[in-house]
Formats: sequence, structure tokens, C-alpha cells
Amino acid sequence: MGIMWVMILWVFGAAVGIGRGGDVTYDGRSLMVDGHRQIFFSASIHYPRSTPDMWPSLISKAKEGGVDVIETYVFWNLHEPQPLQYDFSGRNDLVRFIKEIQAQGLYAFLRIGPFIESEWTYGGLPFWLHDVPGVVYRTDNEPFKFYMQNFTTKIVNLMKSEKLYASRGGPIILSQIENEYGNVEPAFHEKGPVYVRWAAKMAVDLQTGVPWVMCKQPDAPDPVINTCNGMRCGETFPGPNSPNKPKIWTENWTSFYQVYGGEPYMRSAEDIAFHVALFIAKNGSFVNYYMYHGGTNFGRSGAAYVITSYYDQAPLDEYGLIRQPKWGHMKELHAAIKLCSTPLLQGVPTNFSLGKLQEAYVFEEPSGACVAFLVNYDPTRTFTTKFRDTWFKLLPRSISILSDCRNLIFNTAKVSTEKKNTRITTPEINFEAEDKWEAYRDLVLNYLNSSLRANKLLEHMNTTKDKSDYLWYTFSFQSNTSCSNAQLHVQSLGHVGHAFVNDNYAGGGHGSHTSKGFTIDNSITLNNRINNISILSVMVGLPDSGSFLERRYAGLTEVRIQCSDETTAYDFENYEWGYEVGLQGEKLGIYEEENLGNVNWSSNITLFNDQSLTWYKTAFDAPMGENPVALNLSSMGKGEAWVNGQSIGRYWVSFHTPKGLPSQTLYHIPRSFLNVSNNLLVLFEESGGDPLQITLNTISVIDSTGHVSLYKS
Repeated sequence: MGIMWVMILWVFGAAVGIGRGGDVTYDGRSLMVDGHRQIFFSASIHYPRSTPDMWPSLISKAKEGGVDVIETYVFWNLHEPQPLQYDFSGRNDLVRFIKEIQAQGLYAFLRIGPFIESEWTYGGLPFWLHDVPGVVYRTDNEPFKFYMQNFTTKIVNLMKSEKLYASRGGPIILSQIENEYGNVEPAFHEKGPVYVRWAAKMAVDLQTGVPWVMCKQPDAPDPVINTCNGMRCGETFPGPNSPNKPKIWTENWTSFYQVYGGEPYMRSAEDIAFHVALFIAKNGSFVNYYMYHGGTNFGRSGAAYVITSYYDQAPLDEYGLIRQPKWGHMKELHAAIKLCSTPLLQGVPTNFSLGKLQEAYVFEEPSGACVAFLVNYDPTRTFTTKFRDTWFKLLPRSISILSDCRNLIFNTAKVSTEKKNTRITTPEINFEAEDKWEAYRDLVLNYLNSSLRANKLLEHMNTTKDKSDYLWYTFSFQSNTSCSNAQLHVQSLGHVGHAFVNDNYAGGGHGSHTSKGFTIDNSITLNNRINNISILSVMVGLPDSGSFLERRYAGLTEVRIQCSDETTAYDFENYEWGYEVGLQGEKLGIYEEENLGNVNWSSNITLFNDQSLTWYKTAFDAPMGENPVALNLSSMGKGEAWVNGQSIGRYWVSFHTPKGLPSQTLYHIPRSFLNVSNNLLVLFEESGGDPLQITLNTISVIDSTGHVSLYKS
């Protein structure tokens, strides 16, 4: 049977509609809905990384791509920003998101966590947990377990009240508790396994009526299913810890997250398809693509050093545009596997060698229904083999799927070339007119104006409570008259630092995702009077992984001034310091229209050329049409951008990759953020940048024939 017939059958089947409730159980072959085994393909789409206006289109495109299930994490820090105070509005409207999945006839997979990692700041934990007396995260610790159970129960009860579990007629067929805990479990010694058993029992006792999973958790206790995360689960996953549990791939990474200073990871459609087919051939029955649509880390939601664009190389890119050939190749793979689902789920599996680097996986029913997966692991050679009296050419590093064990219906390495496309950006507006801009330089804090004092260097995160990326450290001192050619030395475990001496910029430094600290060593000029030293410590997201997150340290660890005579040095580690959380412009909310008058803006922005800590504002009209919109910030340095008071994320264009390029220059402005005219754009620039070179662009895709695909909402 040709692939066209496969697609016709698949489209017909998808049109019938699924995901409308049912009794969900499982056996050793698959999840079962109303007693029927099924193979599921799932798409990770995170509701807060897009907008409610985008959700219908994203879900529709996933469905068109042959997906059965939409997966999302639940983001604890968004929903419970303060203890027992909840927010389910706007991008946080989880119920609306799940109901949209249901309306489009798909199932849902709810990964509650509530620790999620996900390259999300603090792994999704609300920072107020840090101040709970005696708390130790993610272990057999009563304070943590109390709040974790409270939030998990809140989400489960919300889903029950809205009848969103399949057991109550809704779309949710699967839930997850905890996340990749096996990575950190040994650090907690005997308390780790105790916590695993507690978390599993706590979740199961909530009686959702659907199964629970724990990913990367080999010791997940019954009835919780242990699952695999990674790029090669067909090769790396030893399988569930009970023969009565199905083989589930919770995260099939379609690319990889990117950090500032890091290159993008480009995973091919062929590689994804190979490993999906191999997983299915080895009795896998549930594959979730992480991510199917990554979206945007709006505001300050990205974890440490993670860029604002998230998994842009997924089958649906950051803007929700179809990325070919990934999307189309997976769609054809899904159709081929669905065509053969009956023998895959009911047939007797066998496996045998075809050659040194080749093997066959065959599923056959007594009725004669049959499917075969012919695998060629050789990365360079085509292998010709005879299978059931027919010769087949197995392409390098590929899997051939044979329906009825005879007809080739899909090969993982054979991509339809006509389905390739290229994303193009079209400049619509430039911001080169100086008279359209105004600027304001934020205040450099001095010791006398600081609101918090301490005789030591305070830890950054515990001081800011994640209310801002920024923490001022400042002190005053009078040097000896003989201290000439002074050298300022700063050592930090924060992400970025900017030093000022008597209000003048004195240099900066930053770390990286792989280097957890940095130093500043710069010559400074001191006067014979009181000198004010101010250092702005900056975080670019909080850590999102590892054990004992509550103990992590950030911020300054050492500050001293060395005079040129090499015998005179001032050590300020245990000194009288002043502190201030956040910037003046942040506190005054000058990125919002109603607060613009809280500072005196200057219309002569040339005075601010190469100035640090500068706010810029201008207005613009929205581009015509429906194509996605992005701001090109390639001329800027580092900071944050707001449109009509909504943050479109951090930017860090000045941090280049090993190839000498910025990790990200285009910043998504969702259409729902925009008015038809007079949109307010505000930028906060830490270290320079030229706003006159910014452009506003629309995004579209062009296929291999030169045809431009318009955005479909």
C-alpha cells in the first residue's frame, strides 16, 4: 500500500474524533481506553509559552500532524505565586487549554510535577518555598511534602471539578508526578526512595481514574509506570520495571534547549523518525515529542542562561509555523504506524538478525496480519536483504516499515524533498528616526541611599526573592592618598556583574551555562574623598535542576581593591554593605503606559550612546496581516523588552556563540499583545546597544518551490 493510501486512512480516522473520555487502564503492551489497546503519539505544547489566541492553531496543527495527545507541564510558580494564592488567568488558564484540547478531539497528558525542570526558572518551584522553615526540596521532608501535596491536590481537584479526566468524560488519560527524580535520588541517600514511594502513593490516592507515570524513575512503585526521557529511548531504555506496564517515552527531544552563548542543536527529521520507529519496534506504544512546539520564555521565566526562544527547531517553531521536513516526516511516520497498529498491539513479536548491523522486528497475528520493521544500523552503507521472498534495499541508518510484512510503506531515511521549507523574515518597520525615541538612565545606587544594610556579602537569590534579576551591592570608603592605579577585583557566582565607581562605569563580566562564576579585574580611579563603589549583580534566570536547590548560592563572594604599591589592599568581604533589590525603572513600572510619567524622559537619545542602565521607549503600529511578528534586536546588548506593558523576554545579543554570532536576535511579539496602532515599546539596556538599528519583522515560510505559506490561525 502506498503512503497516499496510508494518509487517506489516517485522515479519515482522525476526523472521527477521539479524546472524549473513557476508562483508562494499561497492560504490558499499551495504555487502554475502554479496554482497547492504542498506540499514542503525543505533542508537548506548554500553555504559558504561547498565548490563548495561539492555542487553537497549535493544537490543530499537531492534530493534522497525526498526534493523538497534547502534553503539558503544570507550572507551580505561575499558579501559586504566594502560598495559597492562585492564578489561572490569561496564559495561566490551564482549564481553558485542556478544554481546547478536548474540543479538538484529542487526549491530554498532564505532567503535574510539581517540580518540572523544563528549563523554567527554579524548575517551576515558587521561590517562597525557600523561606519555609526547615524545608529541603524533593525529599522525605515534611514542609516540602506538605506544600507539594497541597498544590498537587489543588490541580487534581480542579481537573475533577471541570470533569477533565477521561474517567469523568474528559481528555486527560495520563498524569505525571515528580520529574526525572532518578537523576538526583542518590544525593538524598535513604530518604530518596522513601520520598519516591510517598509521592507515588500520594498521587495514586488522589483517585484521578487514570494512570500515573514517573519519568527516569526505575524504582517507580506499582501502579505508577516508569518511563524514558531522551533522544534514543529505543536504544537506552531497559523497559518498565514490571512486565504488566507499557513502554512509554515521555520526552523524545526534537532538538535541544539553547543557552546564551550556545549554538542551536539541529536534530534531523530522519534521526527522530529512526528512533521513534525503533521504539515502536521494541514494543513501545506511547511517544511524546518534547517539544512539538517550544514557544517563548516570556518575562523572566527562562532558567539560568536559557534563551528566550524555546525549542525553536521543533516541528512547530517558536511562532507556531510548521517546520518542514520535521512536521511532515513525522506525520507520514504516524500514519504508517497507525495503519499497522492492530498487529503491533495484538500480534506475537519476534526479533532476528539480518546481518552484522541489521535486524528485523516482526509482529504477527494468527489471522495472518503482520508488520515488519527492517533495521539498518550502518550509518554509511545501503544493505540489501531478502525478507519473506522479497528483496529490500535498506538505506543507511534507517528503518523500513512493511505492512503485511510485504509492502514498504515508510522508510525513516527517505524524506519527501518537496516538503522542505525555509523561514524568512521581512522587515516591516525600522526605528531609525531619533525623534521617535526617548531615553532615561536608571540610577546608580550609592551606599547612603540603600534600603538594606548588612556587614557581609549577601546571597543574591535569597535577597531578591526572585522579584527582580537585579541586586545592587554598594559601599563607601576613603582610600589612602598613596593608593594610585587601583585595581578593583570582584568575584561572583551570579551570572553578570556591572561595576561603578563614583557613578562611572568601571567594567563588567559574566559567566556562562558551563562556567558558574566569573571575575571582574579592572583599573579604577579613586579620589581623595569618600568613594562610592556600586556593583550591580544580575541573574539570567534561576537554576532549574540538581539536588538541594534551596542551598544554591549566587551573587558576590569576594570584593577587594589593590593599590599599585602592592602592599596596600582593601578587602571588603566583611564590610558594611548597602543593598537594593531591583532597578528604579522596574519599581516605577515605566514599561507600562500609565507609569511613563514617573521619570523624566529625554528626547535627545544621542546623549545616551553607549550608556549603561538605559531605558528606551518608542511607539509603533502593528504590521498588516496575520503573520507572526518579531523584534530584531541585533543592534542591542543585554536587557529586557516590553510591548504594551508585557515582557517579551530577556535579550542578550552581546553574548556570542563560539562561531561569533548571537544566540538569538529575533524576539517574538504575539499578535494578541498588539494594538492596531500606537503600541508602546520599552527596552532596558544594561550595557550599550543602538535602538536606532532595531527593526520590526513579520515571519513566514517559503517551500522548496518558492511558494510562501501564509500563517494559519
